[in-house]
Amino acid sequence: MHEVLSLAEKGRRTTQPNPRVGCLIVNDGEIVGSGYHRSAGELHAERLALVDAGEKARGATAYVNLEPCCHQGRTPPCTDALIDAGVSRVVAAMSDPNPRVSGSGFELLANAGIEVDKDVLKEQSLWLNRGFVSRMARKRPWVKLKSAATLDGRTAAFDGTSKWITGDDSRQQVQALRAECSAILTGVGTVLADDPNMNVREHPDFQIERQPLRVVLDSRLQTPLDSRIIGSDQRLVIFTLSNDVDKMAALIEQGAEVIKLDQIEGDQLDLKLVLRELAKWECNEVLVEAGQTLSGAFLQRGLVDELILYYAGSLLGDQGMSMFQFDEAIEFEKRPEFKIRGAEMVDQDIRVLAHNETSLKELDAV
Repeated sequence: MHEVLSLAEKGRRTTQPNPRVGCLIVNDGEIVGSGYHRSAGELHAERLALVDAGEKARGATAYVNLEPCCHQGRTPPCTDALIDAGVSRVVAAMSDPNPRVSGSGFELLANAGIEVDKDVLKEQSLWLNRGFVSRMARKRPWVKLKSAATLDGRTAAFDGTSKWITGDDSRQQVQALRAECSAILTGVGTVLADDPNMNVREHPDFQIERQPLRVVLDSRLQTPLDSRIIGSDQRLVIFTLSNDVDKMAALIEQGAEVIKLDQIEGDQLDLKLVLRELAKWECNEVLVEAGQTLSGAFLQRGLVDELILYYAGSLLGDQGMSMFQFDEAIEFEKRPEFKIRGAEMVDQDIRVLAHNETSLKELDAV
């Protein structure tokens, strides 16, 4: 199953909106077929592995990290293929949280006389597909928040200067992180201050096959029409509260999608509603790359599932801009808590990875 998960990992940048799935066919202790799902519309891992195994699949065991699908989607059901191939046993890491499957795949296999074992390396499989599981089970994407700061947690100098706090290797890692996510989300403040592209740029370790959806939260519709984030062949969605029909029309003419939300929190966009809307757009994982105000808002509302924080070997002092700005003082006992998964050197920088344990428990309950 570890090898199955390694196979599934190969599709981490391309399977969106589908889950990452790998499959091995084993007969008499020998791997006779392997495959992994590469992208939506292409064959699923099980069918690829069965094709690879050929007649050797008969009487074999299929190892897969997600319950085989049993419904007609872009491709035929994998349960049919496993039954027709004559496999005798299926070992799966976890059930499929998709309501169209959710145990039905296992039931069909068992009814066909195939032995079914499940929950093998479930925790690792759940982590691999945390975005897909979140969208299916919680009706919202898994939210990753990335930030880069000095050792004292400052993202910019007192005057807003912030370019290249971290080194080249850290920035390359961020490009890979973007490529693995369904969408990159920022606020209009970042658009006005930095005029970012918010895309995946060339990387030495992989080819760019899919650009994430770019999302801007812009309550008053201040996004300039000549911003670099619009007017390209990449998808852009702007969430707003504004009734400025002329500005909406101009942005739409430039190729942007504009979604007006009526539900608000105070005078701001309702972040929970934004995430629910992004789930409807089939976004599994959303990467928040924003300023201190929006980043702080996501944290305060308990909407951050995972933190990716980079620290450079420099200091800016108490006059520098903090990583997260909260709109009210936080009592010590009510502070947001995350479990640190790891920390490592990235050239001269430090990367810290952490996650919200409550988020994982919610997924594990599926």
